[in-house]
Amino acid sequence: MTIAGGIILIMLGAILTWAVEFDIAGFDINIVGVILMIGGLAWLLFAVYRLSIARRAVADSTATTVVEDPVTHRRVYEERHYNDPPVV
Repeated sequence: MTIAGGIILIMLGAILTWAVEFDIAGFDINIVGVILMIGGLAWLLFAVYRLSIARRAVADSTATTVVEDPVTHRRVYEERHYNDPPVV
């Protein structure tokens, strides 16, 4: 619940700020709504940042294949980038 959590907090804060008429002595519901909106915005920005980092990590990753040579019985490690052309 990354992006959805941020959006939910922003919506809940907006409801508390502009739609609720509720008074308790020493407690301002409008301030709570503004704090929730700011927290939701921070959460949303952090979620977008994490998503961009995760996509960049997948795009830059490499595949390593381990093959055993049948003659020498040694392991051969082959590393291939995903953007390399296929070997025919």
